[in-house]
Amino acid sequence: MSPFIENIMIAKQIQEELNAYSIPEKREFLPYFFKTGKGQYGEGDKFLGVVVPDTRKVAKKYKDIPFTEVAKLLNNEYHECRLCALLILVELFKKTKDETRKQEIVDFYLAHTHRINNWDLVDLSAKDIVGEYLVDKDRSVLYQLADSSLLWDQRIAIIATFAFIRRNDYQDILDLSRRLLYHKHDLMHKAIGWMLREMGKRDKMKLTGFLDSYSKEMPRTMLRYSIEKLSPEERAFYMKK
Repeated sequence: MSPFIENIMIAKQIQEELNAYSIPEKREFLPYFFKTGKGQYGEGDKFLGVVVPDTRKVAKKYKDIPFTEVAKLLNNEYHECRLCALLILVELFKKTKDETRKQEIVDFYLAHTHRINNWDLVDLSAKDIVGEYLVDKDRSVLYQLADSSLLWDQRIAIIATFAFIRRNDYQDILDLSRRLLYHKHDLMHKAIGWMLREMGKRDKMKLTGFLDSYSKEMPRTMLRYSIEKLSPEERAFYMKK
């Protein structure tokens, strides 16, 4: 990182660069898309109007900034600043070989889950940081997250399992799906259904075995998401159960 970058307020500079990518139509649309109204899951969130590919460009440019500046971005009122912080952590984690450093990144991430406070923020970071870190480690932290009262902790637990699913390791998504089967929030129904669908794309028998046991109890959204890749006849069969 150049001396110039080191000597400025990096988080402020990042926000200014993100703002340069702002699209007025997106700034108007995104608050509705991410449910920022009173009582909705994204209540009060603010948007610059930046699309994800442009946020990634900025994140890659600043992937070596210190945690103190990442924390400032995570505490920013603008959604894209928080997303940029998380994408910086993803980039940092990917390039890091040292296990101690990886643990520091994961610990920092988990200490800030209250600021990873919308579904896209979770989905674009949890599998690539928490999931990848836990591939060859004890996964009890996922069950602690699943038992949290914070919706975003619970979604992180589910989405993190994508890293295991990609390696044909399905035990945790099955266990967590059973644990959260009666969750009341639609965002969790969608997340669990999505991960079950990903499992089913790799091992159809695992999915249908789960469905045979739980399709009658599953929330309809969860069920619909999970069966999307099955045949029309199979989808009709499970929707009727």
